[in-house]
Amino acid sequence: MKNTFIGNAILAIVLVACNNVNEKTNTVRSDSSVLQQQTGKSASTAIASIKGIVAGYLQLKNALSNDNGNDAANAGKAITGALQNFDTAALKPDQKKVYADVQDDIKEHAEHIGMNADKIAHQREHFEMLSKDIYDLVKAFPAEQTLYKDYCPMYNNGKGAIWLSETKEIKNPYLGKKMPTCGEIKEEIK
Repeated sequence: MKNTFIGNAILAIVLVACNNVNEKTNTVRSDSSVLQQQTGKSASTAIASIKGIVAGYLQLKNALSNDNGNDAANAGKAITGALQNFDTAALKPDQKKVYADVQDDIKEHAEHIGMNADKIAHQREHFEMLSKDIYDLVKAFPAEQTLYKDYCPMYNNGKGAIWLSETKEIKNPYLGKKMPTCGEIKEEIK
């Protein structure tokens, strides 16, 4: 009789525990489904939007590394286009805050770069400020690719500046072909 009672008690505990796990799993699934139904968007839409901005930024960095103001201008326009297509509906509150904080600055710098194909020094000035905003943006979102925060100590009369790169190899966008390898990796962003 004791064994039957103990066996039934253990069975009841196991059944209750399994039920709670299923309820929690269903709650998480339904919360995600509700968000997608309400907004029509998933978290992957926001990630795709960030990827577009980062792709434009990396294109810009590579153009400046090659002293190519025309390609840099096109990259600035690509960043502006990616911002226009950005969808904040599926962002978490902390991501929305970061995006709201940097959105206007990114747009302004990208537009200046896009309109000044023949003024590479001016493009580089805006690239310096843009790099800080893109860094903040990248840190707020899950990494889709490994990026490197690089630092050039010589730019801007020795004040230095950061940029992001997709490779470990230093290709300096501030000094271009004059000093292509000037700089060092400060952080790996995964």
